[in-house]
Amino acid sequence: MDVDGKRRLPLQQPVPGRPRWQGRSRPRRTARRTAGLLLSACLCFIAYAQWRQLPHSPSSVPPAGSDITVHGLSVKRLQDDLATCSALRRKPQDPIGLGRKENSRYIDGHAPTLVKNATVWVGEPKEGTDPEAARNGKGYGWIRSDVYLEYGLIKKVEAAIGLSSVASDTIVFDARGRPLTAGIIDMHSHAGVGSLPSLWGNEDTNEMSANISPFVRSIDALHPGDPQIQVIKSGGVTTSLVLPGSGNNMGGEAYVIKHAVGKADGRNETSAADLLADPDRNWRYMKMACGENAKRVYGRPGEAGPMSRMGESWDFRHAFEQATKVVREQDDWCDTAAAHGVHNHRSYLPQELRWESLGALLRGQVHLNTHCYTISDLEAFIDHTNEFKFKLRAFHHAHQTFLVPEILKRAYGGDPPASALFADNMYYKAEANVASEFAGKMLWDSGLTPIYVSDNPVLNAQHVLFEAAKAYKYGLPYHAALASVTAAPAERLGFGQRLGKIKPGYDADVVVWDSDPLSVGATPVQVWIDGTAQLEDPVELDKPAVELIVPDQDLAHLPGEPVQADEVVFTGVTHVLLDETSVDRKIGAKGIAVVFSKGRLTCLGDCQDERQAATKSNTPVIQLKNGYLTESFTAFGSKIGLNAIDAEDDTDDGPNPNTFVRAEDGLVLDNQKTNASYTYGVTKAISAPSFRGGFSHHGTSVGFLTGAKTVVGQDAVFASDVSAHYTFDTSVKQDGTPSISAAVGSLRRKLLEAHASPSSDETTKDVHSESAFLQKVVNGSLPLVITVHSADTIGALIKVKKAVDEVTKASIRLVILGGAESWLVAEELAAAKVGVVLAPLQSYAVSWDQRRALTGAPLTNGTAVDKLLEAGVVTAIGLEEDWLVRDLGLLAGIVYRNGGGKVDEKGALDLVSGNIYKLLGLKQPGSKSGHFVISEGSPLDIGSRVKAVGGGAGQVTIFAK
Repeated sequence: MDVDGKRRLPLQQPVPGRPRWQGRSRPRRTARRTAGLLLSACLCFIAYAQWRQLPHSPSSVPPAGSDITVHGLSVKRLQDDLATCSALRRKPQDPIGLGRKENSRYIDGHAPTLVKNATVWVGEPKEGTDPEAARNGKGYGWIRSDVYLEYGLIKKVEAAIGLSSVASDTIVFDARGRPLTAGIIDMHSHAGVGSLPSLWGNEDTNEMSANISPFVRSIDALHPGDPQIQVIKSGGVTTSLVLPGSGNNMGGEAYVIKHAVGKADGRNETSAADLLADPDRNWRYMKMACGENAKRVYGRPGEAGPMSRMGESWDFRHAFEQATKVVREQDDWCDTAAAHGVHNHRSYLPQELRWESLGALLRGQVHLNTHCYTISDLEAFIDHTNEFKFKLRAFHHAHQTFLVPEILKRAYGGDPPASALFADNMYYKAEANVASEFAGKMLWDSGLTPIYVSDNPVLNAQHVLFEAAKAYKYGLPYHAALASVTAAPAERLGFGQRLGKIKPGYDADVVVWDSDPLSVGATPVQVWIDGTAQLEDPVELDKPAVELIVPDQDLAHLPGEPVQADEVVFTGVTHVLLDETSVDRKIGAKGIAVVFSKGRLTCLGDCQDERQAATKSNTPVIQLKNGYLTESFTAFGSKIGLNAIDAEDDTDDGPNPNTFVRAEDGLVLDNQKTNASYTYGVTKAISAPSFRGGFSHHGTSVGFLTGAKTVVGQDAVFASDVSAHYTFDTSVKQDGTPSISAAVGSLRRKLLEAHASPSSDETTKDVHSESAFLQKVVNGSLPLVITVHSADTIGALIKVKKAVDEVTKASIRLVILGGAESWLVAEELAAAKVGVVLAPLQSYAVSWDQRRALTGAPLTNGTAVDKLLEAGVVTAIGLEEDWLVRDLGLLAGIVYRNGGGKVDEKGALDLVSGNIYKLLGLKQPGSKSGHFVISEGSPLDIGSRVKAVGGGAGQVTIFAK
């Protein structure tokens, strides 16, 4: 029975009638005496037991020198436990910066460095700037200064530091006016625990033996020899938070490392411990994850869970409950020990390793980072923070945080979590399907903190700064975009006084760039970690004098709803880069007019008559700043049109490992991927059926218009069977194909059999069969596109082409798709007239067959695209993942900016348009067919915005502010 919230027994009830002993003879005196003795004995026993429970007086402490208490416990262990009480109740503070004589990571004997003539981004506003004004960007800017690095610290940031004022052994580096920033911080990486190239034996990102595993630690699997650690550093990344994976709800402890490894990087040893950014370990870090992953990995009906988000919340709460119990028991023990001494304890300090790290979180000693996408997950986890009273530093991935800023502001402790984001990586699973490239800007406007991360190797962390640059493109203020990979993650990690800024007292983690760090193609010239230069003989790109970005306030205005127009006039067009007409060199700064009617270009130049007519007819006349008219782009190699959400089978055409199929038969239009493509000027796509999912292909591709609403719409399909596709990466080694060599041999045999097939069978044969398509391949009328990265396999395919060509006396039109290692056989490809569609453009050793990819400056002199173009190979840029469709122009811009003048603007744009059709022998639906893009600014630059698109449908889509 429950009375007033307390557990009590029922009250005793009187029984009617006389006592049971009445009517009997009175008990004898002997019995009464015996009963009295028994009662006295019981009372004595109870009193003794109670006495044993009371704290003993000092007189009961064992004599000096005794190792064992009266309760049989080790005095030393009890004293150690008492010392542990102090550690349990320690409240960490962010480690100081200013006031240190030297960095605790400093290695004796390293000479100081004076960086002269730098253009410095301090990372904070001028002193005295109003905080609200500073949030809007006031007080931030670049300054000309020297920077002196000594004892692993930034010691001086001043103009014209004289050599007489620094140590005599100082190394002088002349920045020549180039930008200098703090080292980039990647707050979500798996470098070292998911070593590259990815092999089963090296994969230690997720400990998935249990859904709740806060007790595992990423440092125990961190491999200092992971080559990717050095690649990442070459992108200016000096610090990373290395997290366990997100396969389970509680993934384990994380660690902040610096990317200086071993003696070659100025360290005394090669170890995971030596990588730690804070050797004193002031803060601890932990990773948790909500949503799809855990229920997918662990959910087995009737056997194991969680099966749903409800089950996940229970697992979270149950784990926090267990840890809370341990914390309370520890606090009770410690309080008693403090009040009465340890000798009176009948037990040691309660400790359970399984819940130790989670207990530290509840005590405020751990910085927690949680992978959460959806509103329901975000809200549930914020509820957990309040129920169990722990703080959250950041939600990671956090695709939907921009929709619910008020939920984030409810987090325990009054300190809303940051959102650690990708700039525009989305659609890869249901959680990521509700997202926005403008999320960072909207979070910032809501008073929250956006941070941009790589999730390396999901994205190559070498280019995590590019995510921040795109955030600027999508409206995040310039100063906030730079802070999103420097000062903001530093603060969230507890290094706000040491990392992320160029100020005296901060760690000497510094990068000098060859161009504005938020510009397309920005590359480090030199990187320092703890004051030691990290790049020996770095490759320096040939670039013009640095032009710093002048922040464009117009980018803060989000595009409005698209408007369809039959007639429209644009003025202020300064560059026209069309296949038929490229006149940008003849246009003055004021620009010219371009006029469109029924979706076709009708006038280019002064167009005075058309402009006057437009004024009279209320036709839209749009004034542009530095307007560009270019061909629209083409997505090649993606699953756009065949898939809406990558990981959701119901939205996908499906894999075809054993059947050669036609993409046209599985085409599905009018979804988020096709619509985003069109919005960013990609009006055409050529997609092939999937082989085994991911970036693999098997069947014939289809060319279609991304703006079309149905497959039977007018001109929705502009080419039915563009090319025959096969895949020769490691995924081919399954089922009846045990090896790469078997796959190559099978293709050779199929091609030769297609040539030998009697022509008399043509009337009865299925014209859509694999053999029918291969007959077209061997006679040269249908391109053969092979998805492959390995240089060795590419070499084998060149031999197959040569062997078949010798038999058929024709020439197979062979195209390599992928091509990470194609640069190794660039001369052979050129000689064989084999073209390459690079996907990704910036390859890295993510898999074994990409292990020899060129990462580019400052580590290598060029990338695959540079080597291929130098050899005369016709080259284009493809998409290995669909979300990259927004970035096609910027990817072409990297080639343009980093190509040393070897590729002009039109040539760069051809990489994502005309060259694709040249490789395939296909006529491009171009501007004469109503396909074009109008941009403000060059589509190759970070500050450009698409203002209008023509998709061949007889209208112009206008994107107003």
